[in-house]
Amino acid sequence: MLEPPASAVLVEAFANTVDVEAASDEVATPDGLAAWLRGRGLLAPEEAAAGITPEAHAAYLALRAGIREELGAHVGDIPDPALLAAADRALAEHPVLVTARGRLTPAPGLPPEREPLVALAIAWSELVATGEAARLKRCAEHSCGWAFWDVSKNRSRRWCSMRVCGNRNKSRSYAARQRRAAGHEEPAAD
Repeated sequence: MLEPPASAVLVEAFANTVDVEAASDEVATPDGLAAWLRGRGLLAPEEAAAGITPEAHAAYLALRAGIREELGAHVGDIPDPALLAAADRALAEHPVLVTARGRLTPAPGLPPEREPLVALAIAWSELVATGEAARLKRCAEHSCGWAFWDVSKNRSRRWCSMRVCGNRNKSRSYAARQRRAAGHEEPAAD
């Protein structure tokens, strides 16, 4: 089984702070975001106590939405260009420094509440640069939308769980074929 790199674990966890099925969002508020960042060791307790500004919170949410759109593209969804552009705009004001050893780090002088945002963007960039981003996907079952690491050899997995989401999809497809066969429904246009 192919183990995800640390950058993929971080990006997957960030993408999964929103749970479509449960209609919940761990980082819906600045305090929730601060707690999540603190829990991942990305924000020191004293920095978390200082709080996350509404502007910084909006930038985190825009980055998450952009990443989730890209993860959906890995299973064939068409990304929303407006969400991708919003993520790009949110990151534009967060400079990154390239060290002499080629490592990317948040540029000096960023407010502490924004350094984890750059760390998340760097983690995503590392996955894209290595080609491993293609293994990180958003479940093709839209009522789920869970981000997952594809361990299949040919990177063809589409659902977070074949037992649940894959079966839902296959059951719906089967029922639709049965309705068409019985003459109750027009075939879908391709």
